[in-house]
Amino acid sequence: MESIHIATIASHSALDVFDGAKDEGFKTIAVCQKGREKPYLRFRRVVDIPLILDKFADVIKEDMVSFLRANNTIFVPNRSFSVYIGYDNIEQRFPVPIFGNRYLLRYEERVGEKTYYRLLDAAGIRRPKTFSSPDEIDRPVIVKMPHARKRVERGFFIAVDRDHFWRKFRKLIDDGVISDKDIDKMSIEELVIGAHFNVNYFRSIARKDVEILSIDRRLQTNLDGFLRLPAEVQLELKDFIDIEMIEIGHEPATIRESMLEKLFEIGDKFVEATTRIEPPGVIGSFTLQLMVTADLDVVVFDVALRIGGGTNIYMGIGSQYSKLYFGKPVSMGRRIAMEIKDCVYMNCLEEIVT
Repeated sequence: MESIHIATIASHSALDVFDGAKDEGFKTIAVCQKGREKPYLRFRRVVDIPLILDKFADVIKEDMVSFLRANNTIFVPNRSFSVYIGYDNIEQRFPVPIFGNRYLLRYEERVGEKTYYRLLDAAGIRRPKTFSSPDEIDRPVIVKMPHARKRVERGFFIAVDRDHFWRKFRKLIDDGVISDKDIDKMSIEELVIGAHFNVNYFRSIARKDVEILSIDRRLQTNLDGFLRLPAEVQLELKDFIDIEMIEIGHEPATIRESMLEKLFEIGDKFVEATTRIEPPGVIGSFTLQLMVTADLDVVVFDVALRIGGGTNIYMGIGSQYSKLYFGKPVSMGRRIAMEIKDCVYMNCLEEIVT
C-alpha cells in the first residue's frame, strides 16, 4: 500500500480527497494548473507531489501518464476532471486507473444518448418533467444551458410560461449570460418547489453496501445575495439583475429521520439501474440532488457520478451519518481512501477501478 499514490485534479473537492488519503496513509499527487496552484502548495501537509501543468488537460500527455503509472497512481475523478479533460479523453486517452466507473461520468449531461435522465427513468425515480421545445412550456420551468462566458458554469434561468421564456431568453443573450449557439445544449425542466438537499452516497464494493454519508446544500451566487435583500428591494431590482445560480459554496444539512427510508430506497434503485445500463455501475461516491416537496415526495433534479463539490465542508469533522457506520466521523475523501485500502487487503482493487 505504501507505493500507491492517490491523485486528482487540483480543484473542486481535491482538498477533501488529499486530506482523506493522508489520514489513511497514502501519498498524494495534485495535478495543478499554472496560476491556480497556490492552495495546494500552501496546504502542504496533504500534497506530497504537486504537478504544475500549463493546463489541466495536459495530464493526458504521454509523459504525465507515464509518471502517474510509474507511481502506482489511482486517480479520483471530480467535476473539474470531466470538464477540463473531456469525456472522450477520459475514456480513450487516459490509461491510468480511475477510482469508480469512468464510463458513467458523461451521464451527468442532460442532452444526448447518455444522460442522467435515462438513469433516473431506468431506476423508476421521480424527476422533473422535461420539455423538448420552448413552445411546449405549460407551467413554470427552470432552463439549464451553458453559461456564455464562464464555460465551466451553467446559465440557469426560471420562466413562468412560454412567453416569459422567450423574453428572458433574449434578454440573457443580450446581456451575454447565454448564447443562442448553445440552444441545442438546453434542457427545460418543470420547476419543482421544495426543500433542497444534496445527498452524498457511497457504493462500497468491499462492504457490499450503499451508504448515505452526508447531506449538504448549495450556496449560489448571485442568488444568495439577492435572497438576503428585503422583498421590496428584490422587486425593485428584478428587472436589472440577472440571477446566476452559480455554485460558490456549501453548508451542512440534515433531513428528517423518517425520510431516510426513502433516501436509501432511491439510492439502491439508482445503483441497480447504473449496473444494468453501464456495468459495473456506479462505484464509490455519487450524489443525488433532490427536492422534498410539500407532500414529502422526493424529486431528483440532478446527479453527480463522482465525488460531490460539497464534501470539503466535512474535512476534519467528518460526515454526519458516517459515524453510524464506523463509530467515528469520516469525510467522503477519507471514505474513498478507506475503500481503496480495504480492497488492497481484500484483493478487490480491480473491482473498484476502471
